[in-house]
Parts: sequence; structure tokens; C-alpha cells
Amino acid sequence: MSYIGRFAPSPTGPLHAGSLVAALASYLDARAHQGRWLIRIEDIDETRTVVGADDDIIHTLSALGMQSDEKIIWQSQRKSHYEAAFIELGNMVYPCACSRKEIADSRIGLSPDGAAIYPGTCRAGLPAGRTARSWRIRVPNSDESNNVIEFNDRWQGLVRESLSDSVGDFVLRRADGFWAYQLAVVVDDADQEITHVVRGADLLESTARQIYLQRLLNKNIPQYLHVPVMTNERGEKLSKQTGAEALDISQPVRLLIAAANALGLTINPSEVNSVQTFFDAAVPAWARRFRQ
Repeated sequence: MSYIGRFAPSPTGPLHAGSLVAALASYLDARAHQGRWLIRIEDIDETRTVVGADDDIIHTLSALGMQSDEKIIWQSQRKSHYEAAFIELGNMVYPCACSRKEIADSRIGLSPDGAAIYPGTCRAGLPAGRTARSWRIRVPNSDESNNVIEFNDRWQGLVRESLSDSVGDFVLRRADGFWAYQLAVVVDDADQEITHVVRGADLLESTARQIYLQRLLNKNIPQYLHVPVMTNERGEKLSKQTGAEALDISQPVRLLIAAANALGLTINPSEVNSVQTFFDAAVPAWARRFRQ
């Protein structure tokens, strides 16, 4: 099987140290497997997209020695593909009238990623006088064998999740009309024939939902590797929302070595004096740990 990996940033601002760690991990894994590495711009949530951020991300990655091996795609240009998958799911999908507040007030609990667990209010049909806000996919009941999704993560180990207990029926089309990330990423990974997904551990909780959709849509299931996320001094995930600063690409080697260190790789700075010599050292270092 030929290896195809990807880095799929959202263009909500410039790359920061946390996103560089995820990008570097995915790039090193592809190169360690003599595979292809793709860039995909995940701009399906157009309300959060910052004009010009996609070009800035692509330029920054290139300055750091990482360029896509195939033509870059944008999710905002692929809506018909998500529509086709949505239609293919048929009666597994149903309309939902519930607002976020109504779901939160149900007090069923929170999923591991912090979202309120859906209580199934509209599963049997819309309540009288209500109209659809979003569209959800049915997950198996807790007593059904396919309710528990299990996979081996190449960094995190064995992961098991009960869809009914942890998330409930989840959204595929949002109340604002945009396609949900969970559907878009499954369709894109399948269409790009992605074999290995390497990304931040903040997306680990999404994986069971994506595997569920992959099975329903008869798609191949990639191998997964979720790297630890970087945090700030308050222990918060480093992100644009928590004030992460844009990368200063005037010192690319320093940035790359810091990202490699965050991934547990030991790169001797005295042996690295360029982006090329960094990758000459980093790719075999990664291969010794993760080529499997």
C-alpha cells in the first residue's frame, strides 16, 4: 500500500508553534515512509475563515521546507461532494430542531471534547410546530455491537469509544447551512486516498465519529497517529483563541528544531545549519520511532 498523508489546517489565522508541531509530524511520517504528503485547506466553516490566511499558511510551510506533493484543495470548493455523501447516507440522517441551549439544558452530560451529548430529542421526528435547524446522523444504541468504535492509535495506543454514551447522534449539516467538519474530513480523506492521518491529539475524540462515517460510506479507514498538543503557561491548548503568536520564519531552523523537540525527537543543533540538513536528521530520527 502506497503511503499518502496530509496536513489540513483551517485558515483562521497564521500558523503558530502548535500547528507547526502537527504539520511537522505529518510531514516527517510521510517522508519516513517514502510517501506523498498533501496540504488541504479546511475552510468549510466560512464564518471563521480569515482572508489571506490560506496563502500565508502555504507560504510559511514552504519557507520551512514543506510543500504539497499534489495540487492543494480547498473544502469550500467541494460542497457538492459532501452533498453526495449526505444523500448516500439516506435514512440514517434526520432533521433536528434543537438549539445548542436546549441540548445543553438536557443535562445528559458533556462529550470528551466538551460538546453537549445529544439526547435524541428529534430522533423519532420533529416536535409539533418545530422546523429543522440542523441534520444529524443516527449512531447505534448502547446495546448494539457497532456502538463501540475501537482503533489502535500509533501514538496513543488502543482507543475505545461508545458513540451513544460519548456524543450521541452528531451533526452533519449545521444550522447555518455549512457542512460539519466530521463529514467533510471523511469525504476528503477518502477522495484523496489518505492512508495515514497524523494530527494533534485535540482531534482524537473526533476519530470514532469519522470511523463510523467511513464504515457507513464504505470508505477505507486510515491509520491514525495523534501527537500531543502544545500548551501555554496556563495549560491551555496553544491556539489562535489562546493568543498563540504567528511564526517568525526568519529563523526556520530554530522553529523546526523546537517543533521536533516537542515531538520527542533529539536533533543536535550543531549538526543542523539549514532546512535541508534539519530534514536529513529529522526524517531518520522519526523513522526509528514511528515507521510502522
